[in-house]
Amino acid sequence: MSARIFQSIAARPAPVRTDGLAGWLKSNLFADVRTTVSTLIVGGLLLWYLPGLLNWAVFSAFWRPDAQACHAVEVGACWGVVAEKYRLIIFGRYPFDEQWRPLVATVLMMTLLVVSCIRIFWKPWLALVWVVGLWVFFWLMLGGMGLSKVETDRWGGLPLTLLLATLSIAMAFPLALLVALGRRSDLPAIRTLCTLYVELIRGVPLISVLFMASFMFPLFMPQGTKIDVLIRVLAGITLFAAAYMAEVIRGGLQAIPKGQVEAAASLGLSYWQTQRKIVLPQALAMVVPGIMNNFIAIFKDTSLVTIVSLYELTGALGLALNSDADWRPYKIEGYVFIALIYFSFCFAMSRYSLWVEREVNKGRQR
Repeated sequence: MSARIFQSIAARPAPVRTDGLAGWLKSNLFADVRTTVSTLIVGGLLLWYLPGLLNWAVFSAFWRPDAQACHAVEVGACWGVVAEKYRLIIFGRYPFDEQWRPLVATVLMMTLLVVSCIRIFWKPWLALVWVVGLWVFFWLMLGGMGLSKVETDRWGGLPLTLLLATLSIAMAFPLALLVALGRRSDLPAIRTLCTLYVELIRGVPLISVLFMASFMFPLFMPQGTKIDVLIRVLAGITLFAAAYMAEVIRGGLQAIPKGQVEAAASLGLSYWQTQRKIVLPQALAMVVPGIMNNFIAIFKDTSLVTIVSLYELTGALGLALNSDADWRPYKIEGYVFIALIYFSFCFAMSRYSLWVEREVNKGRQR
């Protein structure tokens, strides 16, 4: 029997550190050759263009609301247009002396949205808080009970954007859920009706839907019947968003193995019990990114209501600058301002989506 010769294993390199700033840079910016090259290219472009951008936006910019002084500035941006027109951009054509009302209404709506995103407030009484909060919002915006009356066609700016986005999302989600279930129904009539609705809505742009809701729909109403343009536009956005969201939810429903539904049926669960307790929790968890993508799209699509003379953020900006020749040349600064507002809301929604995705998929994480 020959003696075994011991051979030591060659030393292996130490594991790469992944925590701290150095670890983050290594794993995200310099992980391999392609990543390093991409980082260097993007970094070079930033070094080339960023100084000029900062010089235009900050160092050589003019900040005072003085149109004549802005005309004398040849290099930097003129943020004086925001300082001069911010109230018209934020609140639209709402009466100047009453603009404290849309300010309070906007703060109230944002508070409700933030509270609704925090888990400790997910209680049955939150629905009642929303009912009261929406009543107060409409009371402040519309008037009555001691406040002067302000018609909805004078609403605009950020309050209108938040109202349209929030209510259309809240109404589109349950409608999309029913349509998605209807498209997978065993009843041919329901399945055909839901399919026709989705294909019809997805076959036309949102502008066409808003145009029909605002100008064509009143022609089919009985003589003397009038529905507020805000309600018609809200219904159009809701129906449009629900069609797209229904397809996202249907994708999640199709990913659930059929065996789970059969197992639920063998246990004696009804159709709705199966959907509520087994199918929908898993399906919705799978499509959280797609659903949030639709929510963000709805928020940005509210800018299209300008075509029906409802001046939300972008429409209010055009109204503010087109009516004043002195500030008309500074549209870029105005659009940058509202782009920052849109980005702030959309970025917050995307970050919240990541948190929700991690929470609902904890059972899948290893």
